[in-house]
Amino acid sequence: MFIEPILRGERRGWIEVICGSMFSGKTEELIRRLKRVEIAHLKAEIFKPSFDTRYDEQKIVSHDENKIQSTPIDNSQTILLLAQDVDVVGIDEAQFFDDQIAPVCEALALKGMRVIVAGLDMDYQGKPFGQMPNLLAIADYITKLHAICVVCGNIANVSYRKINTGGQVLLGEKDIYEPRCRVCAALNK
Repeated sequence: MFIEPILRGERRGWIEVICGSMFSGKTEELIRRLKRVEIAHLKAEIFKPSFDTRYDEQKIVSHDENKIQSTPIDNSQTILLLAQDVDVVGIDEAQFFDDQIAPVCEALALKGMRVIVAGLDMDYQGKPFGQMPNLLAIADYITKLHAICVVCGNIANVSYRKINTGGQVLLGEKDIYEPRCRVCAALNK
């Protein structure tokens, strides 16, 4: 019976993935969920890629400038070392992590932790981004957020790159990217 582990005092972990385009509110939603964890007096560890210093070297910061303290890390295995005796693990910009991020999240969930992951599901070309497809495949809960197309006002799901330089990973903000719908992104290719 599914309630038996709960009666024995065992925790059940799970994986939540928040995805969408740039400017859709992914980090804002991650911060909102993590602040609720604080209100519930649960212990959490929060991680982000160490090279993402766009807003702050230590904190996760949304476009609306909401912030929460995090630990910058170079590889996903570090999460297993640092997330000991916690109830919840938060991970931002998951698309930038190495190929071990999905197994790390799975291991945390199997230890009884709630794992909340946010990241871009597609790159600027509309292709699956990094390890996000693997995370989406193992997620127990998925929240897909949308921005608003700056050209036509419809729902945007594309992180349109306004400049034609750089590889798949090019850190930037509104100076380099804007949210567009599928049609308006295709018109300018």
